Amino acid sequence: MNAQWDAGIYARQSPYLERYVQIGVASGRVLSVSFPETPEEDAEDDHPLLDRIEAYLEGETDDFDDLDVAMTMATDHRKVLEAVRTIPYAESVTVRALAGMVPDFDPDSEDDGILIRTALDENPTPLVVPDHRVSDGPSAAPPPVEQRLRSLEGL
Repeated sequence: MNAQWDAGIYARQSPYLERYVQIGVASGRVLSVSFPETPEEDAEDDHPLLDRIEAYLEGETDDFDDLDVAMTMATDHRKVLEAVRTIPYAESVTVRALAGMVPDFDPDSEDDGILIRTALDENPTPLVVPDHRVSDGPSAAPPPVEQRLRSLEGL
């Protein structure tokens, strides 16, 4: 869907987050989302996804569910993050509830709970894969960013 995107690193300062939003894209896919205090030296600031993220951070509802996200990780982690992508804007679930959304996972399994928490913590694309919507799980975003994203969505 986003094949027109030029590969590269893009970053834009967010007044709401009080830091930069930096994205990595290639072949029309989102590879990474991060929130550095200083962006990569060669990062450009003009990208349609940064426009959407900026609008989201200004209060526009967006699930980013139409984006093609590179899910190049272990299969179990990919299953978890794919389930996280289905959590609607302004809704949250617990790790246990998320386990019930992941094929072949058991909400009562301690091992599956650990696997879910690890997948959330290692999420390469927080915000686009909205790990901040898992109320009792870690987020790959820095804690101040996670709290602002949760606040923005009323969670």
